[in-house]
Amino acid sequence: MERKAYRYVDLITVLFVIVLVMSNILSSAKIVDWGVSLGGVPLAFDAGTLLFPVGYIFGDILTEVYGFKRSRRVIWMGFFGLAVCSLLLYGVRILPGEALWEQSVGQRAFDAVFGGMTSGGIVVASLLGYWLGEFSNSFVLARMKLMTRGRWLWTRTVGSTLIGEGIDTLAFVGAATLFGVFPPALFVTLVVTNYLFKVGVEVLMTPLTYAIVGRLKAAEGVDVYDIGTDFNPFRLRDDRTAAAKP
Repeated sequence: MERKAYRYVDLITVLFVIVLVMSNILSSAKIVDWGVSLGGVPLAFDAGTLLFPVGYIFGDILTEVYGFKRSRRVIWMGFFGLAVCSLLLYGVRILPGEALWEQSVGQRAFDAVFGGMTSGGIVVASLLGYWLGEFSNSFVLARMKLMTRGRWLWTRTVGSTLIGEGIDTLAFVGAATLFGVFPPALFVTLVVTNYLFKVGVEVLMTPLTYAIVGRLKAAEGVDVYDIGTDFNPFRLRDDRTAAAKP
């Protein structure tokens, strides 16, 4: 079956990948501390957490409007985009620095900002958390859409985020801690604060998600239901076929 051409899916894909790459760079660049605690746990988190939830919102929109198959392709694009970004940063890192630059800025400044993305640990943690979290999020949302027959969008966006962000946060912080990116003492703090912040952003952005989804469905003339879809994340050959509608 010939694939239908959509006007906005490429734009959403580009924004999704940009948010993904930048959030991972920021994750290793700075730890943010609000100076307050929740139940004795300091509200500190990596800076990428400020941006990362936006990627999940794009993921929700892609799956809700265009279906799991289209979302699956975009998730893989983001995966390889993040991997390529890491390779490029590593290549730049090993190049010799100019003498005046070394004196005024230096390799230590470069490593302080981008070192995590070139060390291997943050890259593995990011790719693992991203892959597990995004596919979990997309799968849960697609299945819940069938269960609710397309009603109550908020239950799908919030429900899928609770699971996807939970898996993502545990995998990312856990792997990054094992690789020495984050100190073990910050594990609980980063998991709890990152998770609560990400889910909170998703909930607060629900009205905007509703508006974007409604406009996209009307503009694209599509509202895909994943009836009979193969949810295998590695199966890409059937992505040219449209998912069935009820």
